[in-house]
Formats: sequence, structure tokens, C-alpha cells
Amino acid sequence: MKPVLALFVMIDAMGWEIIRNDSFAAKIAPTRKRLESVFGYSSTCVPSILSGRWPDQHRNWCYFVYDPERSPFRILRPLRWLPSALTSRRIVRRLLTKLVKRHLNFRGYFDLYNIPFRYIHLFDFTEKKSPLQPGGMNRGPNIFDTMVERKIPYFVSDPARTDEENRDQLIASIGGGGIDFAFCYWPSLDGLLHMAGNDSPQIPEKLRVLEEWLGSVMSAARAQYAEVKLYVFSDHGMANCDELLDLKARMDALPWKMARDYAVVYDSTMARFWFFNEDARRSITSQLETVPQGRIVPDEELRRMHALFDDRYFGEVIFLVKEGVLIVPSHMGERPIRAMHGYHPTDKHSFASLLTNQSSIPEEITHIPHIHRLMLAESSAAAAANKRRGEGA
Repeated sequence: MKPVLALFVMIDAMGWEIIRNDSFAAKIAPTRKRLESVFGYSSTCVPSILSGRWPDQHRNWCYFVYDPERSPFRILRPLRWLPSALTSRRIVRRLLTKLVKRHLNFRGYFDLYNIPFRYIHLFDFTEKKSPLQPGGMNRGPNIFDTMVERKIPYFVSDPARTDEENRDQLIASIGGGGIDFAFCYWPSLDGLLHMAGNDSPQIPEKLRVLEEWLGSVMSAARAQYAEVKLYVFSDHGMANCDELLDLKARMDALPWKMARDYAVVYDSTMARFWFFNEDARRSITSQLETVPQGRIVPDEELRRMHALFDDRYFGEVIFLVKEGVLIVPSHMGERPIRAMHGYHPTDKHSFASLLTNQSSIPEEITHIPHIHRLMLAESSAAAAANKRRGEGA
């Protein structure tokens, strides 16, 4: 039996408000803490956790950016002649996504979402590598680079597998007793929350299932390791969407033309603009200032959230909606969903959760990038203890 396993399980969207009044994992991970997330979506949160750095440092922020010179999507431009009734269908987009990802050899998460094919050649996609692999960050190392450098054997989830498959793979890896550190990522709660919302009875039912999975993983781990240091955490929370905002209609009513005067990506909770002339900048900015459902985020506030990029690569003007507002239609989808994340990180439902079977969580662990410190410390301690045991055997 090996001395220690450092076991980290990330449950996407298991926000503080989701589990605050729930008994989730109370028996196996009774110590819990609210953590502040980062400004952005999972495309930002997951790299921040894995690297311990902030968006302006690792440069994994939003997926689509205006960058026609480096756009890999020129091959899709002929699809603009097809009827939108066909190309906007989710099943068609999913099929094209798989084909394009394979053709472009993208290794990270990729989705064409709802970017119009008439404009897709103007955009680049920022996650071409997988943050769940060594060398997978846009800038700097992640925890898996450290594992390789320090020769620490580890397990990491495969995003191509289902949650159940990754659970079973984790249990198999633990059963072999050959790892010191494990990072398992279960994203299915996020998808359920998007469709059902926070108040659905399906959410506590899902938490009970995840609780059972954690119990199975812990049983397997205790059979092979004298001590299991368990940390269960999320990247963000989720807010119910009670108001819809058609921001695109407001912009289209202005005399400025997409691709001629400006470019924009309509994310679900923010809109990111690039401008090609000052008249369009002034007019669109003035229009945005009249929208009561949101606001332009000032540079100083972006800087405090570590989301100000001096080269404006991710957008020159960032418009953020209030918690509970959903931009529809957007470049993420044409139809409403029940709940969303990606609001201001200090909004009530944005906060993440951290649970552990350890007696306490250090006071300095306050934001999700700090989880990297725990992973680094616990994996190093586990590797050292297991090495001593091996040398003494």
C-alpha cells in the first residue's frame, strides 16, 4: 500500500450557491469554502486553475477573436451560400465542428457555435491546444508540465470521454497504485444546469449521483493508499437566466456594418467589439451606454480582474450584462437556455466551491487560480512520501 494519493476532482459549475445549503459530499469532504472565480467562461477558468495564473498572464480567455490574418476558417466561407435554416441547426454545427477540429488538428475544446459563415473567416480560435495536457497553455506551464518535469506519475481526464468513462478510468488508474496525483474533470453538471436551471429538482438528484461517484473513487483509493487527500472544486457557479437581451438587433439598427466598420463577438453574457473607424466607435459605444441590462467594463476594472489585454486581442470594448440576463441571439446560440455563467466574478452565483477531507483550507486560498497551489503542494508531498516508501521497501 502506498502512503499518499493527492486526488483532485473538478465538477464544472458546482457553484457555492448550488451546494451551500446542500449536504453534498459532507461525509467524505466536510471542509468547504467559497472561492471567487475569474472573469470569463470555462475557457478562462480551467486554464487559471491548471496554471495558477490569471487570464492576462496565460492568455486563455474567450474562444473567438477578430484576427483575419491568422484565421484558419477560410475553408468554411463557401458555406455562407447555404440557407441559415440549415447551417444554424445544432446537429449540423456539431457535425461540422467534428470535421473542422480533425482537419485543423485542434487539441483543445472546440465548437463552431453560431458564428455566421459569412464572417467566420474574420476570426481565429484561441484554444488550439488542450490545457489538460503538458504544453497546453497559450502562455506558460500548467500543472501537468510540472508533473512531467518532476517525474510525478499522474492521471488526468480525457475530454473526449464521458464523465462515467473518466470515472472508471480514474478508478482503474488508482487500482494500479501507480499514480501520486490525479485530476479528474466532470463537466456534466454544467450541461444540466444550462438546460434545467438552478431550481430544477434534477440538480439535487445529480448531486447525489456525483456523491456516489466520489464514494466509489474514494473506496478504490483507500484500498491502495494509506491516506487520500481529496479536494473537490468547481470553476464557477451558474445563474438562472430570467431576462433576454437582443443586443445584435440594437447594433444592426445603427448605420455601421459588421466587417466594414467594426467586428463583434456576441458571447452569452458579454459582447466584445473591435472598431475600424472612430465614428463607429463613438456611435456604438454611445448606444451601449443606453442599454440598461449591462454596461461597458472600464479598463481599470478589467485590470483588477486580470482581464485587460494591452493589445486588445480579445476586444477593444467589453460589454457585460447583469447577472440573470442572457444575450439572445448570440454567437453562442440562437435559442434561450435556462441558466448561464460568465457574469461578473463577484456576482452572487459566480462564486465557485472548494471541498476537502482535510481539516482546514489555508486562508490565502481565496480564488480559483489558488487551487494550483494546493495541487502543487499535495502532489509534491505525495510523490516524496511514496518515493521514500519505495526506497525503503
